[in-house]
Amino acid sequence: MPMTTRFYPLIAVLALAACSKQPDTATTQPAPAPAPAAQEQAAPAQAQTPEEAAKAEMTKKAVALTQEQIMQSRDPNALSKLGQIYMDAGEPEHFIWTLQRLTQLFPNSGDLRLQLAMAYAGSEQKTETYDTLLRLINQGYYYDIAKDPRFEGAHDTKVWDYILKAFADNNKPFGEGKVAFDLPKSDSLFESIAWDPKRKQFLVGSVRDGGIYLADGKGGVKELIKADASNGLMAVFGLAVDAAHDRLYAISNGVPHFNHFDAAMAGSAGLYEFALSSGKFLRKTMLPVDDGHHILSSITIDSAGKVYVADGVVQQIYRLDGTELKLIAGNPALGGIRGLTVSGDGRTLYFADIALGLFGIDLAQDKPFALTYNEAQLALGGISSLYWFDGTLVAIQNEMSPKRVMRLRLGPDAHSITQAQPLDAAQPAFGLPTTGTVSGQDLYFIANSQKGLYSDLGVLTDADKLEPVHIFRTNLLYAWNQKAPAMPAPHKYTPEEIEKMRSTPPKGIIPPPGTKPKDEASPLLQPNKS
Repeated sequence: MPMTTRFYPLIAVLALAACSKQPDTATTQPAPAPAPAAQEQAAPAQAQTPEEAAKAEMTKKAVALTQEQIMQSRDPNALSKLGQIYMDAGEPEHFIWTLQRLTQLFPNSGDLRLQLAMAYAGSEQKTETYDTLLRLINQGYYYDIAKDPRFEGAHDTKVWDYILKAFADNNKPFGEGKVAFDLPKSDSLFESIAWDPKRKQFLVGSVRDGGIYLADGKGGVKELIKADASNGLMAVFGLAVDAAHDRLYAISNGVPHFNHFDAAMAGSAGLYEFALSSGKFLRKTMLPVDDGHHILSSITIDSAGKVYVADGVVQQIYRLDGTELKLIAGNPALGGIRGLTVSGDGRTLYFADIALGLFGIDLAQDKPFALTYNEAQLALGGISSLYWFDGTLVAIQNEMSPKRVMRLRLGPDAHSITQAQPLDAAQPAFGLPTTGTVSGQDLYFIANSQKGLYSDLGVLTDADKLEPVHIFRTNLLYAWNQKAPAMPAPHKYTPEEIEKMRSTPPKGIIPPPGTKPKDEASPLLQPNKS
């Protein structure tokens, strides 16, 4: 069931491995005593294998690349391979250039930027380390780096003390939201929820048995729709309600997590339609499997009843058109579409990519666009679901650290974000928040998805760790009339402030006699050049 992301995890793992690599013992151990004269004759070098020779030639070409050449690349996969070469060859400068370019291509990856900070620290580039960490802080990130040995080169300054405190502040619970009710502890893997405004009830979908249930809000559920041969339901990944037309839609996929999975289901994905009032099966629309496997990851419906779904494997978006799913957009370079929503006027479809952030499609012109915003102050990676509320976008970021719910106010052109307001963040109930539904002025969502307890083959690894599923309620009007800007410009430190912070040791640290601060004049906060 986990979504395949093309470059995002690869890059993060590469950078983490590089920065976790221990120093070469050849550079940290005392040099051995000279060998006796009788032993000075070197042993004959062994001939390289063809593979070794090819690797040596590739390393030679990679090291010959200039910073300008690396910065011109727009191929994340090639950059990832270069980074691996530089890591193996012990080329920290080239490795840093590669990470710099990757953070430009993936400005919403906090983990990747953290690895860049680690690389700076390992190269004793203290100013660049601080700048990078401060940017993460300004974007709202939290990382526990106080005892991380990879940052030892950045310790023992006033700036470092400030950074640790600011990270800790970012990880304090924020917001007024609370758990509204629980779903029962069971091997059901509830991964979707919807609200029926006519009957004032919640519906939840099960990945394990493919059923759709009514939730009573008191911890109980009642089966409304059973997966059987008549409807062909498989694992339910998403629900959408059109109460005006008495319709309930479900996206369902053939994945091993489904209890009745068989080989014939692999790669199957479809949109299922039911009568909302009765649960009666009406029809299903399947994606063709002759062009590869599919997983429908997101679903949304506009005020007129038009249904849109996204395929998170091949990165395509479809609209239900009569009895078929019509392709309206797609880009294989995306990392993974995880959220869809339509503007109140039905003119714009917004979607979230797990690695690249937020995009939109002008539905009248079939023209896609990227939302613009202050990247130095806002990170939009790791969005698991997206919702429309009174002219704003609401995003659940479950791959953000800390996990949070954000309200994003749009500009007049609907192509830009002018204000960002956290609604709930770092809440104790946030295990793995995933999908939700808007009811009135509240967002109800699954706060502690249990999918981490299942292997890629759909096996429940530890039944004792199953928990009741918390349905969290966030007030979407929280701080609605807040006048203060939610995306302030970072503080511009003067050269005098920088020098004072660098030269003043943190409390409890006494500098050795005669110690002088390093003469470093570069600014503490760098402008975003991405």
